[in-house]
Amino acid sequence: MIRVAAVGDIHMGPESQGVLRPAFDTLPDCADILLLAGDLTRHGTPEEARVVAEEVRGLPVPVVAVLGNHDHHDDRPEEVTEILQDAGVHVLEGRATVVSTAHGRIGVAGTKGFGGGFVGRSAGEFGEPVMKEFVRYSRRCADGLRRSLEELGEQGCDARVALTHFSPVAETLAGEPLEIYPFLGSYLLAEAIDTAGADLAVHGHAHAGSEHGMTSGGVRVRNVAQPVIRRAFNVYHLQTPEPEPAAAPAGGGHAWQSAEDPAPGFMT
Repeated sequence: MIRVAAVGDIHMGPESQGVLRPAFDTLPDCADILLLAGDLTRHGTPEEARVVAEEVRGLPVPVVAVLGNHDHHDDRPEEVTEILQDAGVHVLEGRATVVSTAHGRIGVAGTKGFGGGFVGRSAGEFGEPVMKEFVRYSRRCADGLRRSLEELGEQGCDARVALTHFSPVAETLAGEPLEIYPFLGSYLLAEAIDTAGADLAVHGHAHAGSEHGMTSGGVRVRNVAQPVIRRAFNVYHLQTPEPEPAAAPAGGGHAWQSAEDPAPGFMT
């Protein structure tokens, strides 16, 4: 099993320095990787980004992140990204990274994503230029996620995870007002995940949503926004393939399953 710790929407500011670090220091005991699903800061300022950077700097497990809408608010996402990268965080937007762990190689494809809604109740690429751009931007995010997942599929990873901030499915938004669903995610992300394939999809953004969901293609989706999971992180297990017998013919496939850790991370 590859053990994946994940949390989003930690919304850190100067006064929250050190709040999560005691829990993050326990990660080697229960996880092989930490995923941060966006909205790491409150307003996307470099000052806030430095707080996040110190919270994860030097952790003994790899840290992979995407930015969220809050991390873009100050119009300096490049600076936020650079500060996090200087602390050793892999920050993804339309690209992927592969991490080798003691339990296997895990590939993570990431994008912030965007809104637009879900099948039957979604925005269309029609009308005013600003409306067309809204949908095109969401599509570009989804296309980047699909391409990244496909690249990981060619690299022989033992598990693949789609990491986004916006939700790919409506199921994990249950609890949020229906009126704001189009601003919480897009079915285009789920289409990208199902087209390219993944073993788990992780997102945040929906503070009043629900943790569990699934794409129409059967990929498990988890909303790890901290107000939803109510702890420093959750841990999910991804089953890796059994080694091939020496005499096995080439080209055989593997059945994949994912299971949740019954003892997720805690807030100190």
